[in-house]
Amino acid sequence: MIDYPRYDRDGWRRWVPSWKLVSGLCIAFFGCLVGAAGLAYAMVSVPVIDESATAQNNVYYWADNTQMVATGGDRNRQSVDLSQIPKAMRNAVISQENKTFYSDSGIDPKGIARAVFNMAKGGETQGGSTITQQYVKNAMLNDQSQTISRKVKEIFVSIKVGAEEPKDKILEGYLNSAYYGRGAYGIQAAARAYFNVDAVDLNPGQCAFLSAMLKGATYYDPAGSVSIDPSATPEANQKRAHTQMQDTLDKMVEYGHLSQTERAKYTELPTTQHPQSNAKLGGQIGYLVRLAKSSVLKSGKVSEQQLEKGGYSIYTTFDKKKVDEMEKAVQKVYKEKIDPKKRPETDTHVQFGGASIDTKTGAIKAIYGGEDATKHFTNNADVTGAQVGSTFKPFVLAAAMKWGVRDPDLGPVQAQDERTIVSPKSLYSGKNKLKINNYDGSIWENEDGEQWRQENDGQDSVGDPPDFKIDLREAMRQSVNSAYVQLGMDVGLDKVKEAAVDAGLLEDSLTGSGFPSFSLGISDPSAIRMAGAYATFADSGKQREPYSVTKVTSKDGTIYTHKVEEKQAFTAKVADNVTDILKTVVEKGTGTNAQLPGREVAGKTGTTDGNKSAWFVGYTPQLSTAISMYRYPDDETIKNRTFLEMYGTGGEKKIHGASFPSTIWQDYMSDAVKGLKVEGFPEPEPIGEVVNDTPSPTPTPTPSASASETEEASPSPTPSPTDTQNSPSPPAPSNTCGVFEWGCDESNGGNGNGGNGPGGSEGSGSPSPTSSETGATEGDTNGNSRGNTIWGANG
Repeated sequence: MIDYPRYDRDGWRRWVPSWKLVSGLCIAFFGCLVGAAGLAYAMVSVPVIDESATAQNNVYYWADNTQMVATGGDRNRQSVDLSQIPKAMRNAVISQENKTFYSDSGIDPKGIARAVFNMAKGGETQGGSTITQQYVKNAMLNDQSQTISRKVKEIFVSIKVGAEEPKDKILEGYLNSAYYGRGAYGIQAAARAYFNVDAVDLNPGQCAFLSAMLKGATYYDPAGSVSIDPSATPEANQKRAHTQMQDTLDKMVEYGHLSQTERAKYTELPTTQHPQSNAKLGGQIGYLVRLAKSSVLKSGKVSEQQLEKGGYSIYTTFDKKKVDEMEKAVQKVYKEKIDPKKRPETDTHVQFGGASIDTKTGAIKAIYGGEDATKHFTNNADVTGAQVGSTFKPFVLAAAMKWGVRDPDLGPVQAQDERTIVSPKSLYSGKNKLKINNYDGSIWENEDGEQWRQENDGQDSVGDPPDFKIDLREAMRQSVNSAYVQLGMDVGLDKVKEAAVDAGLLEDSLTGSGFPSFSLGISDPSAIRMAGAYATFADSGKQREPYSVTKVTSKDGTIYTHKVEEKQAFTAKVADNVTDILKTVVEKGTGTNAQLPGREVAGKTGTTDGNKSAWFVGYTPQLSTAISMYRYPDDETIKNRTFLEMYGTGGEKKIHGASFPSTIWQDYMSDAVKGLKVEGFPEPEPIGEVVNDTPSPTPTPTPSASASETEEASPSPTPSPTDTQNSPSPPAPSNTCGVFEWGCDESNGGNGNGGNGPGGSEGSGSPSPTSSETGATEGDTNGNSRGNTIWGANG
């Protein structure tokens, strides 16, 4: 039957198969394929969505492996008949996802080939191209592996479903099983989660909106998902959702599913309610679970939809005792000092945030996210938009010690390479309203030719007159703005930014570094990142990423284990010298409220311009903690919300880092370090050269004032043009003052309008990175103040 090798041929011809043999083999091969396909088709069954949608809890554990909370088992899903699903919803999905739904066979051969090809070459897999395939994918909850065998199985199930099930039933099953975000499976749950209505009552605009959620709620939910991806901000998500919704409505009109008149009613995003947390996630638990969940998703080992289906054990770094201690410390201030009924104009909308990190590992031991995760939805330990103020100055100092200041006699290119590492004894001017220069001695000007003067908080010149020189240690102790703004200019703001990123801040949390006020903390990193960055100094320059999950397991074993990775961001010499100077701040500077008897503490206070936020970030050798305070309306119905001033809050004339934030820090840390070995910081090695050295004693404040008073005194009101004109006439401006000519008269104001101030550390005003129209003593987050002189006040 098989004539091979061929008996009637000689030589090489014996090995050439006959056409009968080739034909027979081909027929046999394709016959086997058909038989295998038929067998596979017979063996698969049409999925029943209700049977496959059983949910399990995800169990979260504290750092000591005791259970924190079990959540996720009560999946938010309720099936409804197709008659209860508006035609607009059906048409929205068909128009956007699969316009040939009612006429196709249930599969998309091109899409299948593309998905198989991507998997074969190791690329990202793709979901089902048709509604039928997506329905099958949703139904196969017990097997979400991205393998070719699973994809083949999905294809056969899709073919069988397409052949045996009515299209309306497939559509009903898809809309009842799809994930819309916010833990909502199915259209009924989604309608309740976003609009608090039944599915049958959705209007075409809401239907088009919900069809956009099917593309991935992480990037389309108007509430945002920054804990999962920093790019998924509420603003960015709203823009994406609006674009997708409008595109869907246009396609519905194009395919004859919606009239142009009806479509014209829905040009804006529908109003959605805020995501609600269940009762088990009240207090701080909800913030902890959200933070841990985002960490799991960022690992890439588990998808959001898989995590929602449950069955995972998530082991966190959170120390229950420390979490309770931080919450207790914050609530103590709320109870004793914050009284909205007594002071409704100043004590409403007061928010605190906090984070505490192990300096040796980066493990997040505790956070304070807000009053209650089921009432206040923003995690205050994460990104809030609150500027960090003078707590940013240590990064300026680290940059000066790592790279050094540029030689004013060299050109820009050569100056980048030939630098002088600075010593803490280096001298800079602590003069109020100091005219800021570029590194080469020329006066700094913005794109409109406007100059910049830096105010100190309280309008005080600090140092010995007439030139008010002050060394960098003393300037940090008293948080003198003028000295650190000029130091930042001499080092280069690009290097200051690089130092902050090296320490652990996220680059996208930093403002543009084209303005002198960048050195004063007009950026808004999170409390978690600030604590992590200071931990880099605490451990002699070793930087580690903050993390909240140690491992994730399921019935199949360990899925993810965190590996602590470290890099040497700064040499030990640099980091230890920064720590030594920050010790001075706590020992006898603005941070004395944070002292821990018997333990060494290093830290820095920070208060932003307009008194919009206040910080204290400090550390012991083992634990780094950041505490923030600000006022921000928690009502999302208020349009154009902004940070509010804190003058008078808590009965204080002004809120500063040395007040409530440092008090909370000290109260929490006093308990948090109990049981930890008493350790000291490393003795710093001498570093750098004394820049701008002249024989002079260690300067003292002029006029005399305590360090705390000097830093935190209320700034003078924003000067109006009238104020400036009525004040004693200052000497005419001089543009010949060199960068180190301390005696050169610079007491006059600059000309022109100041910049649009995004705010700054402990009262810094600055031009904004994008505008120079308005200038102010108070460069608040909106840049609303206007003056004739470019100023900057902080402390």
